[in-house]
Parts: sequence; structure tokens; C-alpha cells
Amino acid sequence: MASIPLPTPDTPLRIGTRASPLAMAQAHMAAAALTAAHGLAADALVLVPMTATGDRIQDRALAEVGGKALWTRELDAALDVGTIDIAVHSLKDVETLRDSRFALVAMLERADPRDRLVVREGIMATTISALPTGARLGTSSPRRAAQVKRLRSDIETVLLRGNVQTRLAKLAAGDADATLLAAAGLDRLEMFDIGTVQEAATLLPAASQGAIGIECRSDDDAVRALLVAVDHGPTHRAVMAERDFLAALGGDCRSPVAAHAQFQDDGALRLDAELFSEDGAAHVVGHILVSGADSAATLAHRLLGEAPDAVRRLFA
Repeated sequence: MASIPLPTPDTPLRIGTRASPLAMAQAHMAAAALTAAHGLAADALVLVPMTATGDRIQDRALAEVGGKALWTRELDAALDVGTIDIAVHSLKDVETLRDSRFALVAMLERADPRDRLVVREGIMATTISALPTGARLGTSSPRRAAQVKRLRSDIETVLLRGNVQTRLAKLAAGDADATLLAAAGLDRLEMFDIGTVQEAATLLPAASQGAIGIECRSDDDAVRALLVAVDHGPTHRAVMAERDFLAALGGDCRSPVAAHAQFQDDGALRLDAELFSEDGAAHVVGHILVSGADSAATLAHRLLGEAPDAVRRLFA
């Protein structure tokens, strides 16, 4: 078998990433994994940060102005024309159906997929149920908003956008009383003492939450071979089950949906999912053991068949 051509300081691998602190931390994780897997010199990898359209828009929910594509548009363009060789993504923010020009080759080992509840100073609460009556919870996620409203119809959900640091600053300024942030993101920013983890049984995570994906051009065989070496198989299988579930639903960021796959003690992969109406008042829940390529779609079709009209119409 021919050896893989490795990046060198003269021909470095260019790693595209969003410029936010969390995205940069994740790109450094990808670079470290590639360096370790292939014994690369530190300067054989170069980070190429760029500001995504989604990072520029702070006053509207992304579902209103283009959805998840606003996180990937700039990276896709750079990857397509060869300005970068790979793109590192928070997979939760990547569209379910991707352009065939790009290949999602590798996923790093998944971090904690759950949410953490973060409250402003003066509020003593570690769960949604313990928040004060009429509390304002800031989020831009249809899933989180619906889940919170289902648990507590008295809670007001308000738009809270921006990177982690921006949202924490807005919370401190009183724009909201509480917010939900991904535990994985906080951990990657070494904010281990921020917020309280909410169990998945109460707040089922978003599909792909906690997973980092690495894409390259579909026809770039040399780079594909590099990426295969850092792919974490169990993460890849679980996350693809979640993404296959979304694909079968036709769900996007306008749709309140939660999906989480995890391996059980006996080695079986269990996929849990929930669909919600926009206000959380109606929902449907179910699970399946993933035994083949069609399992996720089977669960999606079953839940759509069981769902109340207020839920089903969001996925039509």
C-alpha cells in the first residue's frame, strides 16, 4: 500500500474554522489529534479562522434568516476553492444534508452531550423546575425553548444569541435570568464550574451535540486518508444515527427535535428521540435499538405517525 503524503512546514495542512473561542479550541483539538496520529511537526498544520455569517447576526434567530447554513457557508466556500484543506465543525451546527462536494470523514470522540443550566447572580436554581415563577430563559434553540415550556409553561423564553462568552455577559447584564449551554462547549473552554448539568432524561440533547466533525473535499483522497486515522468509530456511528433520524424527518433548526444515541452496557446502540410543537405543549417520544441503516428512519416515521397535528405539521 502506498504511504500517505504527509503535510510538512512547506506544504502545511490548512485547517478551516470559525473564529469564535470555542471553535478555535475545537480546531486545536483536531490539529492535536492529527499531529499525534501522524507524527507531524507542529508547523505542518495551520489554522485558518474566519467569521461565519451566523456569528455576525446577533439580533435574530437563525431559523428566520437562513438556518444552519449560516454557520458553514464561509467554510464551505473556502473548502470548495481550495483555500483550506479541511473544515472543523461543531456538528450540532452543521446541516443534516450536506453538499456532495464535501465528505464528513472523521469525528473526534464525543464529549458530554448534555446541557447545563446557567443562572444569573441572585438566582438559586440548579434545575428548570427550581427557577422562579415567570423567569426569563434566554435561548435561540427551538428545541431548548420547547423543552423548557413543556416543563414550565410559566417560563418566558427570550432570544439570547452569541458565542459562549457573549451569552454569559448578556446573562450577567440581566438580559435573561437563566440560559442553557452545551456542557461540551463549556468544558472545552475550561469553564468546568459554570452551570449545572441537566440529565438527558429531563432535557434530551440535540442531535450531534458534543461532537466535532472534520470535513474535506470528497475527491481529496490524500486528505481523506489522513482524517480516517483520527475518526472515533463509536462516536461516528452514534452521531450518524442521530443525523439519519433528522434526515428522515426533514427536520432543521426551525423544528424542535431532540435525538441522542448511546451505547448500552450490552453493546447495543439505543437511539432516543423527541419531537415537540413550537410551544412545547404537544410532543411525542420514542426510542429504537439501531440494528441497521434504516433504523433511524423507522423511528422517525413511527414518531411522525404517532405525533399530534401540532407537532407533525412542523415536519411536513
